Amino acid sequence: MAEAYVAKKANFEETHAPVEHKIRITLHSRHVDRIERVCARIVQLANDRRIKVAGPIRLPRKTLSITTRKTPNGEGSKTWDRFQMRIYKRFIDLIAPSETVKQITSTTLDANVEVEVTIQD
Repeated sequence: MAEAYVAKKANFEETHAPVEHKIRITLHSRHVDRIERVCARIVQLANDRRIKVAGPIRLPRKTLSITTRKTPNGEGSKTWDRFQMRIYKRFIDLIAPSETVKQITSTTLDANVEVEVTIQD
């Protein structure tokens, strides 16, 4: 009787095991120190839960620049202002059930870092 129960329990666990997905977390920010802090926190939480982690993968930064005249009416010396905005981007790949990743990303992260989660299967 006990052997039948153990066999049923093992069969139940095999059919109802959580499905692991390959999940990519994409992070965008204008501040490199904040995005690095968020990456370190996500990797630390994933390692605490014993999830396979790849990353953070650092992508080249985007530099958006605008050059404009200082004088509004066009008179005076021809002086120019140059403005730049640098955007930093990171990838973190996880192999885990989607519920676990939801727990990791639901923690409070920095407000200046945009987090995008995609499931790749």
